[in-house]
Amino acid sequence: MAPTSAFVTPSTLAKETTLKDGYIIDERDKAKVAHNEFSDDIPVISLAGIDEEHPGGRREAILKKVVEACEEWGIFQLVDHGIDVELINEMTKYTKEFFALPDEEKLKYEMSPGKHKGGFLISSHLTGEAVANWRELVLFFTYPVQGRDYSRWPSKPEQWKAMVEAYGENMMNLSCKMFELLSEGLGLDKDAYAKSMGDISQHLVVNHYPKCPQPELAVGLKRHTDPSSITLLLQDHVGGLQATKDGGKTWVTVRPIKNALVLNLGDHAYFMSNGRFKSADHQAIVNSIETRTSIAVFMNPAQDAKVYPLNVKEGEKAVLEEPITYAEMNNRHKNRYLEIVRLKKLAKEENWSQEELDLKLSQLN
Repeated sequence: MAPTSAFVTPSTLAKETTLKDGYIIDERDKAKVAHNEFSDDIPVISLAGIDEEHPGGRREAILKKVVEACEEWGIFQLVDHGIDVELINEMTKYTKEFFALPDEEKLKYEMSPGKHKGGFLISSHLTGEAVANWRELVLFFTYPVQGRDYSRWPSKPEQWKAMVEAYGENMMNLSCKMFELLSEGLGLDKDAYAKSMGDISQHLVVNHYPKCPQPELAVGLKRHTDPSSITLLLQDHVGGLQATKDGGKTWVTVRPIKNALVLNLGDHAYFMSNGRFKSADHQAIVNSIETRTSIAVFMNPAQDAKVYPLNVKEGEKAVLEEPITYAEMNNRHKNRYLEIVRLKKLAKEENWSQEELDLKLSQLN
């Protein structure tokens, strides 16, 4: 659902007692686990000692845990990651201050549908969605530096721009360390993965999920995988991020850990690892008690970077028939997502059984 200047934000709609029709999800998509029913199934990995590369050093143990988490879940939490706590606190503070502004102030930076210059959005940057996400967000394009359009970066709070720059730089440095581990985990030189990405692109999304009058009928962010290589997510204490590793049969709510970063692998990592590493299947749900905030940093290859498994072992079949560009991969990802939306809408209109819908969805490439 594309926003317009006349579109009322969820922050304002949160004051009402019932949910608007445009936010009501299908019965099949309702959350199976509560936002605060936390699970400890998602691995938590300390990066303390990541630079100890000598035999027997901490890096070996860290690499083993990262590879196991990538293969089982495609999502895990990072602690002792080296990002300054004060930077995290300031970034969170200014994010909350922005979303507390009146609608008319936030809408000054409204992002035009289909134009990717960054700015304020309601629900999603995608057009054609049948049901809106109960979410407000600001999208910043942070790398390459020459691609930044500061006119789309909110001027309030005043210090936020500088904080976004600093946060983005720190996330870039941490991501490069993680790319080294992914590369080593695939049996390659540690710089092979990052080299294959070309001029690495980064965009930062700050998410605001207001209290919802009828949270059981809404969703903060629909089930999806990211097209990115990796996504680094800072979440607050509220809870709402959920993941599945069995195709949606069972879900877990990721336990918030203060100052930890949740790392999601995206579709790019899945293809580059020849399917060895999972693309994190996840969603965000909302609640009626507390507003939730999260800050996601998406790390992507250059648009013209080649997407194809880096290491196809003898006897294995590549998950892609031929190399494609990241731009093409991203386009396929978007089209597949919108086709899922279309099929779910059709299933509701024509009263398909769950088995009929599952069959149609399984036939998607």
